[in-house]
Amino acid sequence: MLKGRLRKGRRTKELVNHLRRGDIALISHEDLDLVAAESLARTGITVVLNEKKFISGRYPNLGPEHLLARNIKLYDCVPRELWALPDGTEVTLNEDHHVLFAGKDSFPLDSPLTMEEADLQLARTLDNFDRELEKFIDNTMEYARKEKQLILGLRDLPPLETSIWGRPVVVVVRGRDYKKDLGAIISYIKEARPVLMGVDGGADALLEYDLKPHIILGDMDSVSDRALLGKCERVVHAYTDGRVPGKERVEKLGVKYTVFAAPGTSEDAALLLAAGKGADLIVAVGTHSNMIDFLEKGRPGMGSTFLTRLKIGDKLVDARGLSKLYQGRLTLGWAAVLFAAATMPIAALLYASPGFRHLLYLLLYKLAGVMG
Repeated sequence: MLKGRLRKGRRTKELVNHLRRGDIALISHEDLDLVAAESLARTGITVVLNEKKFISGRYPNLGPEHLLARNIKLYDCVPRELWALPDGTEVTLNEDHHVLFAGKDSFPLDSPLTMEEADLQLARTLDNFDRELEKFIDNTMEYARKEKQLILGLRDLPPLETSIWGRPVVVVVRGRDYKKDLGAIISYIKEARPVLMGVDGGADALLEYDLKPHIILGDMDSVSDRALLGKCERVVHAYTDGRVPGKERVEKLGVKYTVFAAPGTSEDAALLLAAGKGADLIVAVGTHSNMIDFLEKGRPGMGSTFLTRLKIGDKLVDARGLSKLYQGRLTLGWAAVLFAAATMPIAALLYASPGFRHLLYLLLYKLAGVMG
């Protein structure tokens, strides 16, 4: 039997900011992705109730297995009536898989998802992969044709106080493996001192490493108040249809901001802004680059991302590649080792010389006399 507060939210990345240890999360998230699952697991919740299917079978998604490996119970296709319960209601999940509310047997659930069932369902997704890939390619080409003029003709960049011209820029997105990628280039960041740009929750990723973002860009839906209230510039992403979803959030906090109207995702907008402001190198951390990445974000294609990367060209490098190439400056310890290795042959040759050996003995004799 499990007891906890029922916390509900149809947008998982927003809900995680309100979850606490022991809570029971109610979500509406088909094909739960790994990044969302990692965020849920970090909150310390015990159960996830999903209105939709954790694994639909369209493509392989690793989120459910990440939660199951941490002993978090998963129930999908739960009754929609659960949404009628007030947020924060104390509920009980009994051994018969019923949600009890106010002492009454209110909502029966199906059996929880197991690791074996998840493995089996993921194996079946491979049968659909080629079909999904074909649809994804068609959508990518269609959106690329529609959005090419918007991206090619993008000229109205917002004014920035942070100088980007001629400097490297690190753009951080809270995508798959973002922590590992960011950790791999810490030495580069400390030496090159690039402009740090966080895309929504990417700003909090920087703060996790004690790095302060210079610019935060996005819808402002998954970034913390702490990041937005920090000393930084805030650029709210406006979409081509006129929507500016992040405007209300920053105005409510009472912080200064500018608006950047650009097609595609906030990630695309950040890359276009960095390139348009004259960055000499753009290092991408946690960015989305393949079909599964985009399907997990609910995007049926990657037309704008394809065009964005085509426009930026060789200025854009992936953090994983940079970390392998970048060595950084030698530490003092390594410098001492190299100095010793370089001077040892010379010392050996000098010691082999009778004249030098006699001089060395004389010096040691004098030192012994002074000290003793």
